[in-house]
Amino acid sequence: MEAVRGNTTTTTETTTVRSAYSVRAEQAVWLVTGIVTALLIIRFVFKLLAASTQASFVTFIYDLTQVFVAPFHGIFNTAANGRNVFEPESVVAIVIYLLIGWAIASLVRVVTRGGASEG
Repeated sequence: MEAVRGNTTTTTETTTVRSAYSVRAEQAVWLVTGIVTALLIIRFVFKLLAASTQASFVTFIYDLTQVFVAPFHGIFNTAANGRNVFEPESVVAIVIYLLIGWAIASLVRVVTRGGASEG
């Protein structure tokens, strides 16, 4: 905050000190959220581009992400053009898990907020 009095300018800054635990916990939440989101994006792209399920990596990604996408099956109709599949439940899952990650990170930030400040 800046206050101007005559020709004098006074600047006051307050820095909140956060514990290393708080920062690490928030980083861990974002790391898990990022990994889940990345896997879901890979799944979405594989489905959209009709990746072959003969490839073990594709099958691995589908099996790994099935648990994250399952709650959202049936919300929208899945559109298919030949082998290419637009899977809207993957998009919904990406958005929902990002929102959940943001909410948990915010909760960690609020709960672990320190009362100490430097001035």
